[in-house]
Amino acid sequence: MEIYYTIVLFIFGTVLGSFYNVVGYRLPKGESLLFPSSHCTKCNHKLGASELVPIFSYIFLRGKCKNCGDKISLFYPIFELASGLLFAISYLIFGFSIELAIAIVFISTLLIIIISDYQTMIIPDEVLIFSSVILILLTYIGYGLQTTFNSIGAGVLAFATMFLLKKFGDLLFHKESMGGGDIKLMFLFGLVLGYAMAVISIFVASFIALPIAIYFTYKYRDQKYIDDDEIPEHSIPFGPFLAIAAILLLLSQIDFQFVITLLTHTN
Repeated sequence: MEIYYTIVLFIFGTVLGSFYNVVGYRLPKGESLLFPSSHCTKCNHKLGASELVPIFSYIFLRGKCKNCGDKISLFYPIFELASGLLFAISYLIFGFSIELAIAIVFISTLLIIIISDYQTMIIPDEVLIFSSVILILLTYIGYGLQTTFNSIGAGVLAFATMFLLKKFGDLLFHKESMGGGDIKLMFLFGLVLGYAMAVISIFVASFIALPIAIYFTYKYRDQKYIDDDEIPEHSIPFGPFLAIAAILLLLSQIDFQFVITLLTHTN
């Protein structure tokens, strides 16, 4: 039965992943999530049912629009596959439990944020607020009032830490060093991962982003800035890296507190 449920969660994840792609792209722009329906961005061809099957539609259509033949980005099936795998892995780690429900809501939120921040450089407040409320309710249902208060406190501390890091970065670089969405996102991290893991996610995200930042800095070293805000045209959003780091920490189940205690006692 475990294999059956894993497959079901995988399929469920791919379907939601396809929807999250729409949410992440449209919501920051203030567009409807339902209208217009999914269509080719070049010829506006309305996609039929056979063209909306996650992953398989891309394969059957050979990565091209059925109507105009325009290439479909490989990003779509990869994102759907990743969503399905994350849901399946979450089930294998947590089983049917309140932890699984929290993991799915948390991962779903981060998948939407990856799309929205990458596409528009915006992390929608609606997504953060809605997810925070759901996660607080799930925490209360699963662990009670005291744990819920502790989780909220960890979220507030994580938020405050990121806010202070932003202020320090602003002073250091003499410009906006971090978006407000990244700071708000840390509340969610503290709520789910705890304060220590939330802070660690910042360093993990920075480590992941560093080689990409170096590459873009070198490639666009002569790129001029836009207007007076000195924001490079090829700026790299930090939100997706934070999201990836948080997912890795959530699913790796590393007990950093145990590691710290062990090192302290060893010394």
